[in-house]
Amino acid sequence: MKNIKTKNGKKMLLKLGVVSIYAVICSVVMATNVFAADDPIAVVNNLSNFIFGLIRAVGMIILGFGVVQVGMSLKSHDPTQRANGIMTLAGGTVITFAKEILTLITGGQ
Repeated sequence: MKNIKTKNGKKMLLKLGVVSIYAVICSVVMATNVFAADDPIAVVNNLSNFIFGLIRAVGMIILGFGVVQVGMSLKSHDPTQRANGIMTLAGGTVITFAKEILTLITGGQ
């Protein structure tokens, strides 16, 4: 019985060592240098463009789902599903073009 416990303990210690080594290797390999930008406004604009790119991607996914939903409603002749599909299409369109809509509202700034 004692022999089984020591084997399990050694296996657990070996797994812990492998995980620790893997964590150290990942932290060394994935380390990147971060340099300060000359213009802080450029950094904010880059972040804004990145975030709006993510929002646009989500909007495109919702837009695609809306197209599928409308197509399925036309096949099944279900008016409530068709209404939901059209609402999803409208919401996906608004989310996809959110940056352009905000630019129009704020006057291009």
